[in-house]
Amino acid sequence: MIAHSEWQHDKTFQGISENGNTALFDSDSAHTKGPSPMEAVLMALCGCTSVDVVSILEKKRQLLTGLRVTAVAEQASEAPRVFTRIHLTYAVRGQLSRKAVEDAVVLSKNKYCSVSKMLEKSVAIDYEIVYPDGEPMP
Repeated sequence: MIAHSEWQHDKTFQGISENGNTALFDSDSAHTKGPSPMEAVLMALCGCTSVDVVSILEKKRQLLTGLRVTAVAEQASEAPRVFTRIHLTYAVRGQLSRKAVEDAVVLSKNKYCSVSKMLEKSVAIDYEIVYPDGEPMP
């Protein structure tokens, strides 16, 4: 896998993967032109685990109608402002077995999500699973 970034102007950079996909990063404090690189890391974590959970629930023949994964990260107060804790919230909708959802999240976290596995080497990641009304799943 190969990627590079090119400075566009001011504090804006374009990330480009070897197959030509692009992402715009904005290191200005307002982040009006795109996510900061650290925001992109959180977005990648949410995307990676979402892919896993949907795939696992489909294989378990669960009727998933919605999934939103939200990451809330704490950062060190001084540079480098690395993440010190990440909390993931999985909001799920559908006709779902609670055990199937829990199993899917655990499998993603512990086995399949490469972004999570990489980040866990330096930051604690925990999670909760909720229904859209906000009640935690037991």
